[in-house]
Amino acid sequence: MNNEYLLAAAEALAPRGEAREIAAIDLGSNSFHMIVARIINGSIQVLSRLKQKVKLAEGLDEHHVLSQEAISRGVACLALFAERLQGFSPEDVQVVGTYTLRRAVNNDEFLRQAQKVFPYPINIISGQTEAKTIYAGVCHTQPEKGRKLVVDIGGGSTEMIIGDDFTPLAAESRHMGCVSFAKKFFPQGIISPEAFAKARQNAIDKIEDLAWEYRNLGWQSVLGSSGTIKTVHQVIAATIEPNGIITPEHLNDLIERTLKIDHFDKLNITGLNSERVDVFVPGLAILSAVFEVFGLTQMRYSDGALREGVIYSLEKNFQVADIRTRTALGLAEQFNLDLAQADRVAASASLLAEQYEGWQNPQLQDEMRNILLWAARLHEVGIVINHRGLQKHSAYILQNIELPGFDREQQRLLALLVRLHIGGFRLDDLFAFARYHKADVLALLRLLRLAVILNKSRQATESTQAISLTALRNSADWRLDFAKDYLNNNPLIWNELRQESNQLKDLSLGLIFN
Repeated sequence: MNNEYLLAAAEALAPRGEAREIAAIDLGSNSFHMIVARIINGSIQVLSRLKQKVKLAEGLDEHHVLSQEAISRGVACLALFAERLQGFSPEDVQVVGTYTLRRAVNNDEFLRQAQKVFPYPINIISGQTEAKTIYAGVCHTQPEKGRKLVVDIGGGSTEMIIGDDFTPLAAESRHMGCVSFAKKFFPQGIISPEAFAKARQNAIDKIEDLAWEYRNLGWQSVLGSSGTIKTVHQVIAATIEPNGIITPEHLNDLIERTLKIDHFDKLNITGLNSERVDVFVPGLAILSAVFEVFGLTQMRYSDGALREGVIYSLEKNFQVADIRTRTALGLAEQFNLDLAQADRVAASASLLAEQYEGWQNPQLQDEMRNILLWAARLHEVGIVINHRGLQKHSAYILQNIELPGFDREQQRLLALLVRLHIGGFRLDDLFAFARYHKADVLALLRLLRLAVILNKSRQATESTQAISLTALRNSADWRLDFAKDYLNNNPLIWNELRQESNQLKDLSLGLIFN
């Protein structure tokens, strides 16, 4: 591990300018969304999110003419957005129109009416551009590296993208969305197995030509974004599996339950937002088709999507290979972190974690060790509030701030580790996680606490790689062996380890050191 990791990265960045406020607006087929954010210290802080259901696609007829009613709904929403954007210069506002606006033969009429109340240019983008921008939004906010398949089911179209890190390799947009499918296959909100089967088969027909190319490219992870996939994720988390991972089995379970109901109005499923009731069933049909055509075994939900891609495109310095590094550097500047100390603690945590072999979920050990290192680097962000209660302040910040590169479960784990990294704790403080085994969470916490102890002297810390960690008795008892005379030469560390050992005894955990 590079012991100057954050310091070197910080020095490599261009000098920071003043805070800049920016806005990104996504004129979707179902809803219009706006994000207002501030760029400061190399990171993005979201100031507000506005969303209004416009149902633009409902006003698109078979001749692709957008009705005046739909235009009026959209223009009224833009007038509302314009109120929030007073004082913004045009270069700080990016507005994109998607499927319905690019399909509407009279989209110029929409633009003409919008211009009267909304003084910012609207860019109606192609399906390919939309797909690539969605991919950028996912890549800028999610931790997954390597080759990814990203799927976004919108109101009027579905985008499917495969890419390596930030580079899209294949990007397609197809004319199938939850609003357009609701109108076509479920008129008046009537649900039937026959209608669902027709919708699903229609979706399969629209994308099956992509199967060979996409499967041939392959992927290491699958991420889904936007409303339909978010809703399915939430329903699964509330009714089937707390981690909300979408699998074929979970989809089939939802489909079986849904098809027992005969109308949208009767959909009363835990986790289903009332605003999504009228598009849930068609969205489920499209998602099921995507799973079949591409042979997917699981999908995770991504918070990042089109509007996040748009907002990150406004600042050219954001594309870095490691999203978490960018996030950490932003926090380091914002909260005046001691980067040298952060790297010292991270180096010790890495040294100890490499020797620990008692993982209950070994398939997650790389992910968990990664979270441990970021906890080591960020555990002092709360010092900007007060040194007293540092761990509580730090945990509160990390739990509630935007953390691109960390999903929600990872963010919860990060905050928990930081909250308990010093002082007393109880085993009951280790609340349940959907993804992580409690014994592994405890191991991560013990590793972090030891790493902090080993660097209590801060810049006066005597660096050493000669530390051996052995986990005994089903990992409950740990043994630390140091180089000869190391503890004699570092009485502060010896005393801290003694206190930690006494604290762990009360939890029926052992720590031996010499």
